[in-house]
Amino acid sequence: MALLGAVLTVLASQSAHAGTVGQGSYASQAPGPLPSGCGDLSTNPRHWVTSNAPAGAVPTNDWWSSILWKRTNCAYGEPLFAQPLGYRAQSGGLGVSYSTTPAISGSAKGVGEYHYNYAEDFVVGVTGLAASEVKVDDWSDWTVSPLLTDGAHSLRATLGSGLPFTYFRASGGDARIRGASGSDVSVWSNSGETIGFQVNGHDYVAFAPTGATWSVDGSTLTSSLAGKDYFSVAVLPTTSSTSASDRAALASAYAKYAYSAVTGTAASYRYDEADSTVTTTYRFTTTALEGPETGTVAALLPHQWRHLASGSPLPQTYVSSRGRLEVLAGIQSFTTSMVFHGVLPEVPAVADSSGTDATTLQNYLNAEQADPARQMSDDTYWTGKGLGRAARLAEIADQTGNTAVRDASLAVIKSKLTDWFTASPNETGHLFYYDDKWGTLIGYPASYGSDQELNDHHFHYGYYIAAAATLAKFDPAWAGSGQYGGMVDLLIRDANNYDRTDKRFPYLRDFDIYSGHDWASGHGSFAAGNNQESSSEGMNFDNALIQWGIATGNKTVRDAGIYMYTTQAAAIQDYWFDTGDLIYPGDFKHKGVGMVWGNGGAYSTWFSSAPEQIQGINLLPVTGGHLYLGDDPNYVKANYQEMLDQSGKTRPSIWTDIWYEYLALGDGDAALADFRADNSFTSEEGESKAHTFHWIRNLAALGTVDTSVTADSPLAAAFVKDGERTYVAANVTAETATVRFSDGTTVDAPAGKTVASGAQNWSGGNATGGSTPPTDPPTPSDTPTPPPTTTPPPTGGTGSSPTLYLQDDGRLTATQHDAGSVAVPSADGTNHDGTPYKPVTLTATGLNLTRDGGTASFDLAVDAREAVGNATQIQLSYDCTGDGNWNRVEIYRYFATDPLPGWEHYTDSPGLLSATGTACDLHDGTVQAKVWNSIGNSAGLLGTGNLSVLRLPYH
Repeated sequence: MALLGAVLTVLASQSAHAGTVGQGSYASQAPGPLPSGCGDLSTNPRHWVTSNAPAGAVPTNDWWSSILWKRTNCAYGEPLFAQPLGYRAQSGGLGVSYSTTPAISGSAKGVGEYHYNYAEDFVVGVTGLAASEVKVDDWSDWTVSPLLTDGAHSLRATLGSGLPFTYFRASGGDARIRGASGSDVSVWSNSGETIGFQVNGHDYVAFAPTGATWSVDGSTLTSSLAGKDYFSVAVLPTTSSTSASDRAALASAYAKYAYSAVTGTAASYRYDEADSTVTTTYRFTTTALEGPETGTVAALLPHQWRHLASGSPLPQTYVSSRGRLEVLAGIQSFTTSMVFHGVLPEVPAVADSSGTDATTLQNYLNAEQADPARQMSDDTYWTGKGLGRAARLAEIADQTGNTAVRDASLAVIKSKLTDWFTASPNETGHLFYYDDKWGTLIGYPASYGSDQELNDHHFHYGYYIAAAATLAKFDPAWAGSGQYGGMVDLLIRDANNYDRTDKRFPYLRDFDIYSGHDWASGHGSFAAGNNQESSSEGMNFDNALIQWGIATGNKTVRDAGIYMYTTQAAAIQDYWFDTGDLIYPGDFKHKGVGMVWGNGGAYSTWFSSAPEQIQGINLLPVTGGHLYLGDDPNYVKANYQEMLDQSGKTRPSIWTDIWYEYLALGDGDAALADFRADNSFTSEEGESKAHTFHWIRNLAALGTVDTSVTADSPLAAAFVKDGERTYVAANVTAETATVRFSDGTTVDAPAGKTVASGAQNWSGGNATGGSTPPTDPPTPSDTPTPPPTTTPPPTGGTGSSPTLYLQDDGRLTATQHDAGSVAVPSADGTNHDGTPYKPVTLTATGLNLTRDGGTASFDLAVDAREAVGNATQIQLSYDCTGDGNWNRVEIYRYFATDPLPGWEHYTDSPGLLSATGTACDLHDGTVQAKVWNSIGNSAGLLGTGNLSVLRLPYH
């Protein structure tokens, strides 16, 4: 279903109060009075932008929104945190801060937070400037250009996330850099147009036009700019302990890009179904103010540099509230590649379909038939929570053949959505209102500042969209653009408009493209920058786009959801959970934060100091779109234990069901045991006992999420328990679909069903969903090679052996096993020389070895059978300490196989194709081998057990 056109049609025949979209409608007049103030909806935001600013809706919910919104500081807004630099607009110019020391409050137990507070080093301005306010002259995906002017003097700056450079235009006076009050400016180099100086232990370089000079008067630096109007200032990734020669070398290297001014930024993304990857390219538009250089310098955040597709960062890094920032110099773009691990409409009903537990589940379901969408309040948020509750019940009831509860749930979803998607003249509630000044769609009754502050639209509307996706599977006509699908699309566009050409809403309003996650506050007017607590409700919105896009055949919406979901999942693992111990300051002892701020994080929420809710706000709602929470089962158990430790309890007493469901992603058996021992709790407002029991009971059978396997369908996932892998695929279409998993397994999913295939450690059938009770498990499609076994890589390592054997369960072990084989997928006729493509991945962990030198040797049994033109290739990656970062990556030249059946020997004799990083000793380290077909049109075989051996250059 294509909704990319102008779905918004205002009918002149109706009053000015309403516009229509298909059979739906919205109000074009606010249902109540708007309060006045410098930062309220009654203010036209165009008052705060110049005539040069882009046309269309103004951005909100951004890291720089406070200088546009001015909610609390009507002249200049609040500090802006761009990583690594912070800024503060003021009468005389733009203050600059590079904060490298965190302020940590609270203890290891209880509420605590850390902030890299704005600490002004200096102010960049123009002599004589006395601006009464700041306006916004331009913006792009992750830059903004504030303008300060008093009529006779002006300063325009371009600053951005990840930019060590700030670019300035000045008029009416000399360029001026003045140390902040109490801060001494120490000049360490002054050579014509370039001046290097240090403030508070931070090194900066200012670059005037060629032929200009800088004058020094105490802590004030000035330049006439040789009659020109441009200059730039860069912060160097150095500290006061860095040698003078190193500092000078960096200054010289940065000088190359001083006049290549960044004038715009844009990101583009691509979802590759075949290998389930999301590739994002971040591009910089530059203008060469002098000289030929067009490259720039970018500081990458951890979720970016951990997934960097190419490029070699500098050895120096920046300090930030997001951990260390790695630096790329001389670039016009960089690209990241992330794996999308799939989502489900709901976990499949695989456990005990005919016994006591099945009866228990049906009793829980039947108890909900009278009021599936029970809600606490009548505003947009709580209505959304009720819709989400009903959608979970509809999915479960459909899987288990309870048509009465399914139909009751779908009926209430349809009734509520239709009501909210219809605005009548003089109606004041259960409607959406479009404000053409701010470019936003607001639901009334509003809540939590969703109207006056434009807060939380992705939180609220994600529930509506997800419920609409469930309804669309059963009632596709209702979801059509001629009926109510257009209203769903408006909610999507409001919260995160995926269409750059649609100027009614800002592009990706709530999603920070560079930071990789949402911001919840519309105005962002806080001393700590913008903030967001419930990252999981942000992911609920992203998952809703995936589900809605698939249910309605809209790949553009689906792919936008997958891009945000995959990117934000990576950001959450870093900034909310810090699963790799890369982000939080050493003295901040929590395993996660309830809230991420622009300059830090807090073990707190807006509404509660209870540990169950501080940590739990980033877990709900629990749906088939939240499997990312289980990517690291060990972290799940550790996070669960911290909640118990912080609360001083042995079981959670608040949001008990949310915590049991979360624990099931790390240890389903433990969660089920806890539920059986204590199920008298009151359900969280968006939950039901039916969903809680269904989720826990089935995960106890399925096991934990297996991230080593992906699929060529977004609605698919793999699980593993006791060495047995289960493949799950959902099909919401009317035709049978074949889903291919990355290990060579294929599964046929009947129309309208969710299929679980593989492990058989439960009673009952495997195919669930649709409008009929569960049926027998499907038969996997024929594959060109023997299917692999279903044992996942276990935890623990191989100890001290440098000789490893390839196992068909994904391990590299010191012990030989009987000969076997795994499928190596086809290269699909494309050249993948040097780039792993659908690789077979094998891993050894917990290695403690001392390096001998040189490179690895190997002897791999490979067979292309009768295929002509195939070639096999291997990549070896070394993680020195098991911290998740590859310190050394080696790619060997490929081996051209013959078209004759029988094993051939692929050895290291062709030599290295490339090697990056530094070799290292292994201390609880990890080694990973990826084997793939770099060319060819056919799948091949890789021998395992005693057929293939890898010898590491270690002892």
